[in-house]
Amino acid sequence: MGATALACPVSAQAPGPVGGRGEIFAGSELETYLRDLQLVGAVPLYPWSVRSFSPGELDRLLPPDSVVHPWAQRYNLASAPARGLTFEVIRPAAGVRLNSGFPYGSNDGPIWAGRGLTLDLQMGFAARYGAVSLTVAPQVFWAQNASFDLMPNDQTGRLTYADGLFPDGIDRPQRFGSGGYAVLDPGQSSLRLDAGPVTVRISTANQYWGPATEYPMVLGNNAPGFPHGFIGTSHPIDLWLIRVHGRLVYGRLSQSAYSVETEGGGYRFMAGGVGVATVRGVPGLEIGASRFSHSPWPGLSHITLDHFLIPLRSQQAANFAGTFQDNQIASAFMRWVFPRSGVEVYAEYGREDYNLNLRDFVQEPDHDGGHTIGVRKALRRRGQSFLVLRTELQNTQIGILALGRPQTPFYIHSSPVRQGHTERGQILGSEAGLGGAGATVALDAYRPDGRWTVWWSRMLRADQANYTLGGVPGPRALDVLHTLGVERLVFKGRYDVVARVAAVYELNRYFREDAFNLNAAFAIRANVTR
Repeated sequence: MGATALACPVSAQAPGPVGGRGEIFAGSELETYLRDLQLVGAVPLYPWSVRSFSPGELDRLLPPDSVVHPWAQRYNLASAPARGLTFEVIRPAAGVRLNSGFPYGSNDGPIWAGRGLTLDLQMGFAARYGAVSLTVAPQVFWAQNASFDLMPNDQTGRLTYADGLFPDGIDRPQRFGSGGYAVLDPGQSSLRLDAGPVTVRISTANQYWGPATEYPMVLGNNAPGFPHGFIGTSHPIDLWLIRVHGRLVYGRLSQSAYSVETEGGGYRFMAGGVGVATVRGVPGLEIGASRFSHSPWPGLSHITLDHFLIPLRSQQAANFAGTFQDNQIASAFMRWVFPRSGVEVYAEYGREDYNLNLRDFVQEPDHDGGHTIGVRKALRRRGQSFLVLRTELQNTQIGILALGRPQTPFYIHSSPVRQGHTERGQILGSEAGLGGAGATVALDAYRPDGRWTVWWSRMLRADQANYTLGGVPGPRALDVLHTLGVERLVFKGRYDVVARVAAVYELNRYFREDAFNLNAAFAIRANVTR
């Protein structure tokens, strides 16, 4: 799979007051646009590492009428106080993707784009009454899922479609069966209460933990959202020296039909938390951490207080004693924005499961670890237009430490939780993170008539020289994807139209021959209120 998502029909809209934001657009695209406006000083500084944003947060982030930005004539983003019940239809969106050679695509939420055509449709509504907001945004997709050569994995029956290298270690099918594959997903739906400093939500929407956009260590929109509830702060809480913002999350994770796991009916209990702090006197700096736990699903009647306390205490001793067997991923991150310079830098360090002790961490911080780093630079042009040059790099490869101490690829853990860090067959974090590496360089040009994006990416999918696999280096030892693409978002009357084409060249596919894939996409979103 690749490293860029079709920008038009992904993710849900945040509800806005009628006559205020009016023609709202996709939440992930809105958040990205606001992030880039933050770089040029058009919106206030705000921590970006705990998303998606609530309607109240968006009210505080949206630029006032006095601020001129490229899409000011297209979208009325000015915040207006909500009075009484407000209701908006989520702008219906439809898309089609084409992969000529093999499956490709990432950061697409529930959509899995196989070889051939993939069609998707999203629609729904959003309502808001005071502190209560409701979004219903289901999404349906159908993938032609045409045949292609699979990587042999020594499995039989349905498991021949499982992951080629780790069929019993991660639920990440190469192909979802032998024919058309269709899913009706609840999508970015949620019910949320923001009462003063506290927020409570039940939802199936994606969450974004950390500052990364392409390669998040823990959570992003590479997989479907999962049913969950959370409690946290509705906005950063001022403790004078610092402001803190975060949430505790609990949910249920599911697997695909191509997983080997049977314990808990294939379900897992998820518990985790994410928090971020900003420091008085250091504008634009945010520092945070996250923790995500998988454990076998105990059944609703057997969920205990211990399950809810997982994000708040250490299970290290219990884990090594075998009395609490789970899989945990944790990360620490930072982001620093300099609006006067139009620059943003960020980094995230992630760990797959526990250290033996503090000495172990100091001695081998890269054992079962990885990192993501990124830079964004905004450049103003004439009039309202501006450019954003961005790059993001990730590395979770198994290194030379494997010579002296066993390691497994990131997102895989040898415990009763054999689905890895996935939801319904797709990785919850970064598509490049399964013991590999990723890099993206992109240029976004925002204009009054839309946006141009040009990008190049490289993703190391697998390394046969991995010592835990018993492989040896050789001319075909690295399976690497290179992608060069261009995307155009254009505003045309009532419609927003997105077109994309990308050339994907895979070196040493399955450690054998090179392969080529043409990836093309087209999406349209209607402005129902125009």
